[in-house]
Amino acid sequence: MYLQSFGLNRHPFEISPDPYFLFATPRHKEALASVVHGVMRRKGLMVLTGEVGTGKTLMVRCLMELLRHRNVATSNVFNPRLNPVEFLQFINTDLGLTVANSRNKRSLLLQLYTYLISRQRANVPTVLILDEAQNADVELLEEVRLLTNLETAQQKLLQVILVGQPELDQQLDSPQLRQLKQRVTIRCSLEPLTDTETMAYVWQRLQRAGTDLAHASAIFPAASVATIYRYSFGTPRIINTLCENSLINAYARQSRVVNEEMVKEVAHDLRLNIRSRAATDTGLTSQQQVLAQSVLDIMDVMEKAARRAATGTIPPGTKIV
Repeated sequence: MYLQSFGLNRHPFEISPDPYFLFATPRHKEALASVVHGVMRRKGLMVLTGEVGTGKTLMVRCLMELLRHRNVATSNVFNPRLNPVEFLQFINTDLGLTVANSRNKRSLLLQLYTYLISRQRANVPTVLILDEAQNADVELLEEVRLLTNLETAQQKLLQVILVGQPELDQQLDSPQLRQLKQRVTIRCSLEPLTDTETMAYVWQRLQRAGTDLAHASAIFPAASVATIYRYSFGTPRIINTLCENSLINAYARQSRVVNEEMVKEVAHDLRLNIRSRAATDTGLTSQQQVLAQSVLDIMDVMEKAARRAATGTIPPGTKIV
C-alpha cells in the first residue's frame, strides 16, 4: 500500500522471522557463534533464552540456515505440547525418516539411533531444536535428557538446543530437572536493543527494503526513532509493529516523513504505555508492578488536574474523584 510512496520494494517491518532482515548486534553474533561452535564440537545440550519479541525464532531460522550450509541435519520442534511418542515421531519425520505411523517408542528410538550412528560415521552432526521450550512439561524435558544419552565413547550423537523465554531458566533450576540442567554446556541469552541499536535497526530494515541510509533516516528521523524506543524498550517485535503502523499513518496523511506525533498516535492505539513498561523492567514482582502502576496512574491524574487548574480549565481546589 505505501511501498511506492516511500520508495521501497518490499515491506520492511513484517513480524515474520525472515533471516534476510537479521540485525546482528554483538550479542546476536556471540550467541550464533557459540551455538554453531557447540554444534560442530558436539557439545550436546545448549540453551538459548530471551524475552518475548527479542528475536529468538529469527535466530533459530538463521542458525538453521548456517547449519544447512555445513551439511548439518536439523529437526525443529516448534510445538512443545507433545507427548514423548508424538515428540519422537515428529523428530524422525522432520529428519526425513519413514515413521509409518508407529506408536512404538522403542522402534522410534531405534530408528533414530540408527540414523544418528550413520550420520556420526559420516562425521556430520545432527541437531534437535526445541522452540518455546518454556512451555514443555517435565515429562517432555525428561525425554530430551534421555535423548542426550545417545552417544559414543567419544561424542554426543544428537546436539540439542532448547530455545525459550527466561522462564525456561527457572524450569531448569527446579529439582525435577537437575539432571537435565547438569548437561547444559552452553547458555546464551538475547536482550532488547539499546536506543542506538534501535535506530540502526530501523534504518537497516528500510535499507534492506530498497532504499539508502539517507532516505531511511529521512523517513524515520532520529527523534521519531527515539520515541519508538521509549514505547518499545528495544523489543524488535514491538519496534516492527510501531514502524509498520506509523508508515501506514504517514501514508494516509500523504506525508513522506514519520514524525513523533504519528508514532505516539500509533502507540496509543496499540495501548502501549511507557511507564508501565518501565515498571516491568525494574525487577518488581507482579503484585508490586500493579501497585507501582496504580501509583503512577494516580500521579498522572493529579498532574493533569494541576495543569488544568493552572491554566484555568477547572477551578482550583476542585476534587478529582
